[in-house]
Amino acid sequence: MSETHDPLATFQEEEAQLQFRRFTNDVAIALGLRLAEVARAESKAITIDISRNGQQLFHLAMPGTSADNDAWLERKKRVVTRYGKSSFHVGAMFRAQGTTFEQKSRLDPDLYAAAGGGFPVIVRDVGVVGVVAVSGLPQADDHALVVRVLRAFLDETQPE
Repeated sequence: MSETHDPLATFQEEEAQLQFRRFTNDVAIALGLRLAEVARAESKAITIDISRNGQQLFHLAMPGTSADNDAWLERKKRVVTRYGKSSFHVGAMFRAQGTTFEQKSRLDPDLYAAAGGGFPVIVRDVGVVGVVAVSGLPQADDHALVVRVLRAFLDETQPE
């Protein structure tokens, strides 16, 4: 996250900065492999999922994860798809209103989770076209991993 102390402003800044010029199947695979490479190097057991327009383009369950991680991914992805923001951002929006996502959204918590780890795939001048999500770490760490890897990936593969 940035130096900003307002978490909502930080999330907005991340979503404004971390945008693709184009997002193809090959880009999704390369991003997924990069996430896996970083997680392995840091000994983090995560499950990774990347989709575009509802089609799963990449999925990897690393050793130490379970089917529960797949369920968390699906719940986080639904939040990103519905709100067009990171799942951590959505949870923070509700907390800023003095409530929780589960209390106020009126959405089934078995289907939706506003927990960190889901991030919108945003194509510049197009909008949200998909989701990159990880599960397996505490929610702030899931979010931070996605943001950190996405930032480095975009800097290397799709510079301004």
